[in-house]
Amino acid sequence: MTLHLDDITLTYPDGDQRLTALDHVSLTAEPGTLTAIVGPSGSGKSSLLAVAATLITPDSGRVLLDGLDLAQLGRAETAKVRREQIGIIFQSSNLLASLTAMDQLLVIAHLNGTDVAAARGRAKDLLDAVGLAAQADKRPHQLSGGQRQRVTIARGLMNQPSLLLVDEPTSALDSQRGEAILRLLRQLTADRNLTTLMVTHNQDHLAGADRVTEIVDGRTRQLATW
Repeated sequence: MTLHLDDITLTYPDGDQRLTALDHVSLTAEPGTLTAIVGPSGSGKSSLLAVAATLITPDSGRVLLDGLDLAQLGRAETAKVRREQIGIIFQSSNLLASLTAMDQLLVIAHLNGTDVAAARGRAKDLLDAVGLAAQADKRPHQLSGGQRQRVTIARGLMNQPSLLLVDEPTSALDSQRGEAILRLLRQLTADRNLTTLMVTHNQDHLAGADRVTEIVDGRTRQLATW
């Protein structure tokens, strides 16, 4: 699935004026590629990710998924696209303390209206893909920080998305575990032909991206294509 952000402008209320978070931003990401989004704190990185996820509607511009203009869809249709085609991995794992790693994934199937028994095999395959098959019955407090992040990645893939949006996946991890998470994201992007956007502050991660886009004061520029 090709993602194209076309001339996106996003503003927020700021007293009696408006603050510009994204200023005529355009970006294209292709299947099988990982695009890293970098920039200083407050530059608009998370806002860009939220627009791509259809969690925020921009003031102007278009969000196109394989040419489909999401701005032309109703709220229910947009939610359906997000539920069925977009995977979101937040900076914090937000795992439910009482659930096992397996159940963290199965609850997504339940929320999506999928038969939980039928989804168990897919959940097992995903935990295996992120190297956690042996930890399926463990709860968050029994897992390391890196393992919890892997559960979060598996959970983000439970709806079989084409577009994967990742917000600072290694911010709470040491360099070794962070590099392992990045390798995993690269592998999953290639193996599953995902279109992956990843916000990161870690310059060491950029060599692992297919494209690097910098955002400063709400404006973007492509830094590199590897």
